[in-house]
Amino acid sequence: MMSRTIYCNFLKREAEGQDYQTYSGALGKRIYDTISKEALSKWQGQQTILINEKKLCMLNLEDRKILEKEMVLFLFSEDAVHN
Repeated sequence: MMSRTIYCNFLKREAEGQDYQTYSGALGKRIYDTISKEALSKWQGQQTILINEKKLCMLNLEDRKILEKEMVLFLFSEDAVHN
């Protein structure tokens, strides 16, 4: 499969795009269109830390909402500095 290149809003540069949409709905489409594989990998590491530190349970709807909010802040916050 050929990789696709996108402008990653997280990294603020051209980067390899994801192979498929990993999150559902409009937010998933936004992530697929504007967040690179590298940036998503950085989020996955942060996600693991948050789940462990906050003792989130992914079976709990409220915990999933908390994690989604953190994901949006992490991936799309203009104030965040990512290297």
